[in-house]
Amino acid sequence: MSDLQAVTDANFEAEVLKSDKPVLVDFWAEWCGPCRQVGPILDELAAEHGEKLTFVKMNVDENPVTPSTYRVNGIPTLNVYQGGEVVKQIVGARPKAALLKELADYIA
Repeated sequence: MSDLQAVTDANFEAEVLKSDKPVLVDFWAEWCGPCRQVGPILDELAAEHGEKLTFVKMNVDENPVTPSTYRVNGIPTLNVYQGGEVVKQIVGARPKAALLKELADYIA
């Protein structure tokens, strides 16, 4: 799986919504094949761009409140939060090049 820091329903507000910089949240589950494909890509992106964008993950099975609040209906869903708001949502697995393009506004 991914090496990203895990966030929970309990610490989501402090870690994500009140962060000084944009935060990408990977909503995933153990049983999700596409989530396992995206995990290593996000690890690479975090290593390359972690100073501009914080990368975290949330297990939707263990934390049902936050995904429901943000209408996460399919996984993997990658939400970028800035200033306490969702500013970008990417649903489904994507190759690294596509994610870089989608996230260019936040990592450039």
